[in-house]
Amino acid sequence: MTTTRRLAAIMAADIAGFSAAMERDEEGTFAQVQELRRKVIEPKIAEHQGRLIKTTGDGFLAEFASPIAATKCALAIQAELATARLQLRIGLNLGDVIVEESGDVYGEGVNVAARLEALADPGGILISAKVHSEIEGKLEAAFEDRGEQQVKNIVRPVRTYAAKMSITRSVSTPVSAALRDGGPLPLPDKPSIAVLPFQNMSGDPEQEYFADGMVEEITTGLSLFQELFVIARNSSFAYKGKTIDVKQVGRELGVRYVLEGSVRKSAGRVRITGQLIDAKTGIHLWADRFEGALDDVFELQDRVSERVLGAIALRLEKAEINRATRKPTENLDAYDYFLRGTACVYRWSKKDTDDALRLFYRAIQLDPDFAAPYAFATWCYTWRKMNMWMNDTEKETAETVRLARRAIALGNDDAFVLCWAGFSINYVARELDEGAALLDRAVELNPNLARAWNLSGLVRIGLGEYDTAIEYLTRAMRFSPLDPAFQMMQWSMATAHFFAGRYEEASAWAERALERQPDLIGALGALAASCAMAGQLDKARKAMARMLEIDPRRHLSGLRDRMGPLRRREDVERFVEACRLAGMPE
Repeated sequence: MTTTRRLAAIMAADIAGFSAAMERDEEGTFAQVQELRRKVIEPKIAEHQGRLIKTTGDGFLAEFASPIAATKCALAIQAELATARLQLRIGLNLGDVIVEESGDVYGEGVNVAARLEALADPGGILISAKVHSEIEGKLEAAFEDRGEQQVKNIVRPVRTYAAKMSITRSVSTPVSAALRDGGPLPLPDKPSIAVLPFQNMSGDPEQEYFADGMVEEITTGLSLFQELFVIARNSSFAYKGKTIDVKQVGRELGVRYVLEGSVRKSAGRVRITGQLIDAKTGIHLWADRFEGALDDVFELQDRVSERVLGAIALRLEKAEINRATRKPTENLDAYDYFLRGTACVYRWSKKDTDDALRLFYRAIQLDPDFAAPYAFATWCYTWRKMNMWMNDTEKETAETVRLARRAIALGNDDAFVLCWAGFSINYVARELDEGAALLDRAVELNPNLARAWNLSGLVRIGLGEYDTAIEYLTRAMRFSPLDPAFQMMQWSMATAHFFAGRYEEASAWAERALERQPDLIGALGALAASCAMAGQLDKARKAMARMLEIDPRRHLSGLRDRMGPLRRREDVERFVEACRLAGMPE
């Protein structure tokens, strides 16, 4: 068999969520895939002078003589599929390929394209630096630098760029539409699980925080695996104290598996029971009991996580499980104070925030090398600033930075630590780029961490990267669809759309937030500003009047200081002008 070599632009693509879609509706999904190939993929490849090399069950490989033609084709395909239920991930690379007599191609040029496709966002396009250098300045499309990626079986890191897709794509995906409009959530394309609140079997209501802490730690342990999709603790805890129907939980959270359990802490010993349930069928996959001394609590948590992984992610090797386990502190008293402080944080009031700070400082005093309480303490100060509870702004800002620096030094490989410390540095100290970099690192370490996606989305608004902010906030809401602060994420989505100039979309998100919390000041402001810029002055003034009724202190003279850190001055002035049009007094 003869082979030849040539330089080619390679397109690799697959359907996001294909396995889950086939599981829900095998025949219907197969028919849609066939129609997708016949009506979109094959015509677009031919239109751009490409060659379809081969198709697989959920993807295809194509070759183009020009990287410009390949990129135009990818953009055309994604534009065509903007409102489709099935979404493609597309990777593009330019490289040397080996072409067999049969027409099949292989080599590093193909391998890199396939790896980029796996890293691409659903509905997105990820290209290599080689492609980017050839198309830069020659197409109207914009690309965002995603940095260097270490991809499987490729020695050198590959620098990547993601296409900034149009708003049609960013707001019309099945997940985004379901989150905005309250529809059913599609299953992710990987094993998905929610860890529900464990029952406190200790006979002491004061031990509730300990049971809740166990759930958070087990959730964290599971979320470290990129092969899993793990619902955030805040959404799982929406079921605390309620009678559970696991099938309903599966539908509401959009997950396949549910973990239930209980915790008993008594006389220096801990017993954890757990049962893993298939939420689609209601079948119990396993049930077990884990018991040991209180000193062994972290090992017990890891054993629960390991059993879950063994049941639903058999491909994971024991070495990977061992790598993800962690023991945050040797001092169990410090850990106990940290759990108590965490319980206070999630109650959000001024008193509880003050109590949480006191408990975190006590944990730090007992173990000065325990990173987590430093990070959570920075969040307390950030929350104080957001709510104008600070007594001495200069002093508390300096203390926030001190705690954040110490947290980062101690926990630079802990996603939770980097998440809270990074956002505090961004919001309180106004260090926008450093805060964004720390949150990027948190997402890299734990792609399941809803809070990191949420806070990173807020930071991206401050940097002026509005479509990226929308993407990140969408991910955060999907990981935590029943989050008690879901309306805050909806408000953030409204803000991102406002600054992107999409005022109707912004007002729609603000209205969704107000359906959950009618007195949410920020959402009222976003609604008023969006309607004002869209020319709907009556609606804008009504929203502004309601906001001023709740908080008469709002004036244009102090508005700039109240706004979060925004790099683009013109955005600040546009929001101020919108509020003026809506009727905010000077």
